[in-house]
Amino acid sequence: MVYQFKRSALSSHSVLLDSLPGNGSGRRVLDVGCGNGYLGAILTQRSYQVTGLEQANGFSDTFPASVELVVADLERGLPPLRDRYDFVLLADILEHLRSPEQLLAQVREVLAPGGVVLASLPNSGNIWFRGNVLLGRFPQEEKGLFDRTHIRFYMWKGWEKLFNTSGFRITSVRPTPIPFSAVVAGADTSLPVRAAENVCYGLALIWKALFAYQFVVRAQPVPMSSGSVEPEHCDVSGKI
Repeated sequence: MVYQFKRSALSSHSVLLDSLPGNGSGRRVLDVGCGNGYLGAILTQRSYQVTGLEQANGFSDTFPASVELVVADLERGLPPLRDRYDFVLLADILEHLRSPEQLLAQVREVLAPGGVVLASLPNSGNIWFRGNVLLGRFPQEEKGLFDRTHIRFYMWKGWEKLFNTSGFRITSVRPTPIPFSAVVAGADTSLPVRAAENVCYGLALIWKALFAYQFVVRAQPVPMSSGSVEPEHCDVSGKI
């Protein structure tokens, strides 16, 4: 399946892009699980040097020429890479892997000094997810929280533990709302749909663990000997 760019201003893709400096100044980005290169194409326009990793059936012949493409089976880990990277993007990818901790450990090794990881992570504690499970439903869908290709289903504490035990400290987290504009056909500019997303976003700011659809996190490597990082060190607002 070739995944598409999520255009909403409150989507995880938009938040990830907003988390990067506006001018890349030649800094290197590794986009892990890059899909059809939609994030990388935008970043190369901002003067970043982007390498994208994607499986053989995960992109199309419209993949942007400005992004270096490396075909890789991420279940086997990162392929050999010649560079170190200032930013590593993990956009909607860790939940698809059997051993996300293995990938995160390898990501540590390809980060340049001072490099950071930016990741978008689905929230299996979201009220929509909880409501379905409470009603005895576990849909198998093409995308979203019940994406049939998801292997890992974590709530906030699970994601935090995964990063901590893999040698990272999450330094900030931003929520995204339920993407009504993505599930209602032609609703990108619909005022009611945008209003619903804004309401959900406001709730997610207050209580992320229940109302966030996804978490967009910024993480930095820490010495493995220092142990896990306590949650209160993370720059978050609202109830987790």
